Amino acid sequence: MKRKVGQVTVEERYEIQTLFERRNGLNELAKILTADNEVLYEKLVKDMGETGAKFQNWWDRMAAKYQWESTENGSWEINFETCDIYLIES
Repeated sequence: MKRKVGQVTVEERYEIQTLFERRNGLNELAKILTADNEVLYEKLVKDMGETGAKFQNWWDRMAAKYQWESTENGSWEINFETCDIYLIES
């Protein structure tokens, strides 16, 4: 089930969209990069960790700011076009 629980500003949307695209790009790079190139591999792992932490921090900050409804088995999702936030319940 998916239902709208809030909305963010365009600036806030831009911040999470940038992190989302970066995280996806790093995940794609991780699929083709091997540990043979140790320096690049270590940089990738570090960047993935930092980007993942920033991504989660954004959701934590916005949830606290806007007091979005949540559930134990739910997760939030953003519509990048409308800035709407949805609660996805499994």
